[in-house]
Amino acid sequence: MIQSMTGYGKSVIQLPTKKISIEVKSLNSKNLDLNTRMPSMYREKELSIRKLIASKLVRGKVDFSLYMEITGEETSTQINKTVVKQYIKQLREVVDGDTTELLKMAIRLPDAVTTERDDIDENEWKQIAEVIDNSLEKIQKYRLDEGKSLEADFINRVENISKLLDDVIAMDPDRIEGVRERLNKGISEIKEKVDENRFEQELVYYIEKFDITEEKVRLKNHLDYFKKALKSDDSNGKKLGFISQEMGREINTIGSKSNYAPMQKLVVQMKDELEKIKEQLLNVL
Repeated sequence: MIQSMTGYGKSVIQLPTKKISIEVKSLNSKNLDLNTRMPSMYREKELSIRKLIASKLVRGKVDFSLYMEITGEETSTQINKTVVKQYIKQLREVVDGDTTELLKMAIRLPDAVTTERDDIDENEWKQIAEVIDNSLEKIQKYRLDEGKSLEADFINRVENISKLLDDVIAMDPDRIEGVRERLNKGISEIKEKVDENRFEQELVYYIEKFDITEEKVRLKNHLDYFKKALKSDDSNGKKLGFISQEMGREINTIGSKSNYAPMQKLVVQMKDELEKIKEQLLNVL
């Protein structure tokens, strides 16, 4: 089952004195590109969070955010009263002013407000860790749902290429006969007698040169393999990308060998379907 690298997950928990919100967003990327945002008091947990996200999401441009909103009466930020009073005293020596206005100025000066670093409560962190797990489960479900949509689109386009290949196979005898007729016409216009054996040899050479039997067989195999890979237990966008490259190689060879306008039109349509597959594969995990 394939997964998209695009996803979103959010969970919220209300603790006694604070509300914690977890958001995880991801977009496509060749590797895991992880950016974390969280209050400084939780930074010591960053490494374990990164390892958890890497094990769950594997690949993609991932933004992890932990937001904290204080809802209780307790706060780790304190006004340094002694420092503020000293600032006000010094300010009065410089300017005359209302005490409230001087206080507004003093409170913005260095060390007027101090923030004590709280140690993480492990019981509290266990609850937060559960919320992180929940957010990752949501983004994984989002990725799976997106993957189902991508899979349906891939199957539809692979079937379209398969039908176009059937049309190519059906018109191939007419194409070969057209090659034979063009050679015969060319010889007749020369108005010279030719060695029939030599002519047949040259005819065989050109027909073999334009023969696309191997390309048709290989392309069909690649299409079947692509559909089989879509149904595998793991999501492997890189593997599907390699298969699509092989499909493109066979389609291009058929186009260069065809030398037949109706067949080349079909090849152009196959290329168009394949390009749409390749574009969407950039989003597959």
